[in-house]
Amino acid sequence: MLLVVLVTFFAGMGAGLGTGFAGMSAAAVISPMLITFLNMDPYMAVGIALSSDVLASAVSAYTYKKNGNLDVKNGVIMMITVLIFTVVGSYISSLIPSQTMGSFSVFMTFLLGIKFIVRPVMTTKESMEAIDSKKRVRQSILCGMLVGFICGFIGAGGGMMMLLILTTVLGYELKTAVGTSVFIMTFTALTGAISHFSIGGSPDYVVMALCILFTFIWARIAAKFANKATPKTLNRLTGVVLVVLGVVVMGFNML
Repeated sequence: MLLVVLVTFFAGMGAGLGTGFAGMSAAAVISPMLITFLNMDPYMAVGIALSSDVLASAVSAYTYKKNGNLDVKNGVIMMITVLIFTVVGSYISSLIPSQTMGSFSVFMTFLLGIKFIVRPVMTTKESMEAIDSKKRVRQSILCGMLVGFICGFIGAGGGMMMLLILTTVLGYELKTAVGTSVFIMTFTALTGAISHFSIGGSPDYVVMALCILFTFIWARIAAKFANKATPKTLNRLTGVVLVVLGVVVMGFNML
């Protein structure tokens, strides 16, 4: 039991920091730790990680919304397509060997962290709002299909994909991008978790409850700090968090 508490605490801390700072899916951290240290089935580990994402993303989204850094109107369009393709991806992932799951999201986390450090997102809200609304709708639908499939397929990468798309393709400034990303991830994680448990069966409820609790606490702390930080500081912190988590998770995957 002590091992379970320690593993879920550090997994939740890493996942919560990643969610609060960068809208990262908890599965990128929680899944490999549960698989490595608790010998959990990879498919079930992803389901628990997705369930941990729900409250963590929700509290982060609330914090960003309270600080005026959440674009609900445009985020809903992407969310609808993301939700649909999350179910599709979740089903297909159940048919794929477990060893193929997770590598993409870990590598992407590391590269995106480097990107925020080397080339920070300094877009302003004024320039963000100047983008043509019809063009953004078309892009949101196409990008939502891709993000949803990735999120459902490997239980991770969805938050990273959304953050990358919102900042580079849709032209969001960083805080609004993270706030919108965690808003969408709240619903995609819920859909993904239900899909995983419906297909794979009931999870270990003790491990799931601890992961949800610790991820929630650290996501709340990270989101509050992120909303008070300057854009330059937030870019650096986001980059550092992603790089560190990427390296740590790659280390777990090699064990």
